[in-house]
Amino acid sequence: MTTLTAEKITPENVAAACQLAVQPHQKAFVAPVAVSLAEAYAQPDIAWPRLILRDGEPVAFVMGAFDPHAELDFFRCGIWRLNVGAGVQGRGYGRFAVETVLEEARRRGQKAATVLWIPLEGGPEDFYLKLGFRPTGQTFNGEVVGRIEL
Repeated sequence: MTTLTAEKITPENVAAACQLAVQPHQKAFVAPVAVSLAEAYAQPDIAWPRLILRDGEPVAFVMGAFDPHAELDFFRCGIWRLNVGAGVQGRGYGRFAVETVLEEARRRGQKAATVLWIPLEGGPEDFYLKLGFRPTGQTFNGEVVGRIEL
């Protein structure tokens, strides 16, 4: 039986997290994990980075963002980054990662969460729509703002 866990980034797993890479054509849609971790380091009160492990092996990285005072409402609670390893996509790890952030959002008393995506072929739009996110009609820097009720 496969066990999936979401772990805090630690000195012991940070190198493994940074080695996770998406498929080459997906690099235009998501920053590398190392960039996400640098942003998390710079905003530790907002960023919520987690390494997703399958039976102890890294398969994905997700970073939630929780900033109840953000000027833009769609930056108050949501998915900031999602990177699923190129060789292990399509196995439910991305769904698990997103659900981990949504669970944390519920724990914090949030009623909705958001995610932004670039609306181009090969991007993550279909993935987020299947999970229940719906476009709000807003865009930010050319990205669609999606929202899910919790």
